[in-house]
Amino acid sequence: IDTRSVTRKSLRHSIATVFQDAGLLNRSIEDNIRVGRAEATYDEVHAAANAAAAQDFILSKSSGYDTVVGERGGQLSGGERQRIAIARAVLKDAPILVLDEATSALDVETEDRVKEAIDELRRNRTTFIIAHRLTTVRDADLVVFMDKGRVVEQGGFAELSLRNGRFASLLRAGGLLNDEEVRRLSRTVNEAA
Repeated sequence: IDTRSVTRKSLRHSIATVFQDAGLLNRSIEDNIRVGRAEATYDEVHAAANAAAAQDFILSKSSGYDTVVGERGGQLSGGERQRIAIARAVLKDAPILVLDEATSALDVETEDRVKEAIDELRRNRTTFIIAHRLTTVRDADLVVFMDKGRVVEQGGFAELSLRNGRFASLLRAGGLLNDEEVRRLSRTVNEAA
């Protein structure tokens, strides 16, 4: 595609974003999810919320989907706000997805459920994942490791883990890379070659 022919409007329609601070409007939960696609049906909104592991907490609210979230989503927890933003991205179904610390406010159990939704959402689309939690990028096709705005290393997760560079050093420091994991990753890389 010749990028000179891309309009701002078409670009906005082509990108779904989930940010750490999920910028919600002082409207209902349903309205906030519909920002992804205003003409979505009731069932599509609920399916998106379910995919984002948000259905249970939404239904636990006294007004359910009609619950007003407050200014910037202040009536919700950080994890609830992020799940609403993920539901919005699921509903939008855009060809480009940007996840900027999209699961940083989630507890481990909820993150595992949401990861399934994100994995499905990433399928067949270009996805950019900005993350400090290194396990978030484990399934990425390409990891670009940056420091102070500069690319330090790039490659697949397994490749970078085995390279003994800065990425592997951070994995080790966080307890995410040990000798057993190195052997497993080595086998994975060798089988792929």
